[in-house]
Amino acid sequence: MSANAYPLGLRLAGLRVVVVGGGTVATRRVPALLDAGADVLLVAPDLTPALRAHVDAGRLQWVPRRFAPDDLDGAWLVQVAIDDPVAAAEISAAAAARRIFCVRADDRNAATAWTPAVTRYGPVTVAVHGGGDPRRAVSVRDAIRTLLQARTGTLLTGSDPQAPLNTPPGGTGQVFLVGSGPGDPELITLKGWRLLSEADVVVADRLVPGLLLDELRTGVELVDASKIPYGPSRTQEEINRILVDRALAGAFVVRLKGGDPYVFGRGGEELLACAAAGVPVTVVPGVTSSIAAPAAAGIPVTHRSVAHEFTVVSGHVAPDSPDSLVRWDALAGLRGTLVILMGLKNLRAITSTLLAHGRTAGTPAAVVQEATTGGERVLRSTLGEVADAVTAEGLRPPAVVVIGDVVVALDPAGLADS
Repeated sequence: MSANAYPLGLRLAGLRVVVVGGGTVATRRVPALLDAGADVLLVAPDLTPALRAHVDAGRLQWVPRRFAPDDLDGAWLVQVAIDDPVAAAEISAAAAARRIFCVRADDRNAATAWTPAVTRYGPVTVAVHGGGDPRRAVSVRDAIRTLLQARTGTLLTGSDPQAPLNTPPGGTGQVFLVGSGPGDPELITLKGWRLLSEADVVVADRLVPGLLLDELRTGVELVDASKIPYGPSRTQEEINRILVDRALAGAFVVRLKGGDPYVFGRGGEELLACAAAGVPVTVVPGVTSSIAAPAAAGIPVTHRSVAHEFTVVSGHVAPDSPDSLVRWDALAGLRGTLVILMGLKNLRAITSTLLAHGRTAGTPAAVVQEATTGGERVLRSTLGEVADAVTAEGLRPPAVVVIGDVVVALDPAGLADS
């Protein structure tokens, strides 16, 4: 008779956790470890773009090679995220020799710890072990999550969460373009969350909240379509092909995108590609960072007696480039709020152009990095000085730039004048 698992909540803040492997499994598991405050050491010769983004942001340490037993020195937990049973067994043996609990993606029965099916609702975390059956655990987890969302109803388990869902008669699947919001996993819409929980295939960008990927049901194919600036990326044509091919094979596909699918998210290109192939497409809007990032920093994009309009532009192309479609000279003459996405690289050129066309140097400006997440940083300055301030403070993408009097509208003086 096999023994039951002992349920335990690990407080990993500041403690070393070793993750071996840099593929899809690690991509799904690392965000939850980081959310728990763990000191993550990632050991793998290669990484997915999403994991590399964590490394570039300084959230974890990466050792670019194969595992060595000394990697476990000082560790409290090891997550084996590889599918090579021989290598996984060697890591397990090294962990056992050091009395370190070991989670194995390749063989649950050979592991000394299991990763539960998890759902989060505000400060509440529910972790479900299914007696060794991950499908049972996911069924119960999903029922509890539905109960928490609705706060009513009866707890019922599903049948087979690995079976394809929502596939219409005729065999052709469908694609949903889902906006995941600006970064906080709780800012995805209820419809977006429901579709994500039902998906057979999830094609995810770098900027989607990592904790949403940790809650995917067992058997989901996760395609990392990260577009890391100035680094490795899949071409848009390849992403379109994946969406079409999976849907034509009968899969329920969620294209999970940061922010909103249509706000500089290339959602229109993906919809056209699917439509041309006869694949049904539904767009699920998301909370866009162009509004959410200023709001998170205490900046309204409009405010009575201050700004009656706001303009959102992309700054990924320099103002003097022949490829730019933005009339920066016209924007300089507006009195409202200017919100710039993807503009940090060209910020100095952008501010110089606005100043040259009449916007005053003292115009309030702000930069919000990684809005609504634990890494959020807010810099307040002026149009004339913000580029130097960003360099001095070491701000990095993703970041949203806000220019206009709304930046100071909610200061006590601003409120008094309204």
